[in-house]
Amino acid sequence: MRTGVIVAAHPGVEDLAVRAEELGLHSFWVYDTPMVHGDPFVALSLCAKATSRIRLGIGVTSPALRSAPAAASGLASLNALAPGRIICGVGTGNTARRTLGMRPTTAARLENFTAALQDLCAGRSTEYREGDRVGDIRFLHAGAYVNTADPIEFVVAALLGPKAAAVAGRRGTGLISFGLLDPTAWHALHAARRHAAQATPHDPDSHTDSRADSYVITSLHLLDEDEDPHGDPARDATGHLVMSLLAFAADTPAVAEQLGPEEGEAVRRLLDRRGTTSTAPDRHTKLYPNYLGRIAPQDRDLVLPSLMNTLALVGTRDDLRTRITALEQAGIDELLIQPVIDPPTEMAQLAKLLT
Repeated sequence: MRTGVIVAAHPGVEDLAVRAEELGLHSFWVYDTPMVHGDPFVALSLCAKATSRIRLGIGVTSPALRSAPAAASGLASLNALAPGRIICGVGTGNTARRTLGMRPTTAARLENFTAALQDLCAGRSTEYREGDRVGDIRFLHAGAYVNTADPIEFVVAALLGPKAAAVAGRRGTGLISFGLLDPTAWHALHAARRHAAQATPHDPDSHTDSRADSYVITSLHLLDEDEDPHGDPARDATGHLVMSLLAFAADTPAVAEQLGPEEGEAVRRLLDRRGTTSTAPDRHTKLYPNYLGRIAPQDRDLVLPSLMNTLALVGTRDDLRTRITALEQAGIDELLIQPVIDPPTEMAQLAKLLT
């Protein structure tokens, strides 16, 4: 299985991209969450200039954040800096929208956005609509401005539902998911993508790239001999994933209701600790600061073993290889980790684990 890294976008992130390339990792990604992280296009521009081989990804942008012309211009500009190395994840904007106090967009809008990006980034015209006004648009410049000759890889963000996977199938893209380490769930997503692809008439000019790879984002903690798998070092290495789920559940009562009693109690403690409620209009300002950053020591008790085991990879070398093999057999092509404690060391562990 290939390996890669995903981090929060910020100036200086290019140093990590250089190290990831030196370690032989396949890809380097940054999040697109405007109210908590830096700008992904700025960050990846720095990475593009500092590297020569590693693929560079945005995980993920959304039509609820950016218009198709603006996003396509940014992507094609990155493609001019790093020809053929750009990956664009697209999604409904689940977290990026919630950090604004808004809700994600629809699968239908996501599909239209993906189609427009594929067309524009391949140098084709596409339909563009604003309200009642609609017309065809295309890049009116090329050459030194943007690169529409080298392919850009697209992947659609999907959780457990089949709608996003079906978009990926119809658009001929790959999939990316956050913390989804259940092989059975991945088999279902791949089946939904495959079914949608088979039901869609093939247009050889409709897709930017023939790749349809699957990526999973997680965190990794390799246990030392006799180390407690749920001790403080393991909680610190994986807590950002667990806290992201708890924040999502705290912000979304329907999700909280699906959790078990212990996990539901952790959600209630999080809300109390942040001084908000699941219905407060400004709850996003209390729940999402430091989103996907290193957790505070006082929040370690919220990092439940059950959620660590579900969302992250914690174990001995043999344990981790067994779980990764199961994911590979379920169709995962690349494992992306988000390091938060000591990124260079964690990236080196990842590179060594799968060699």
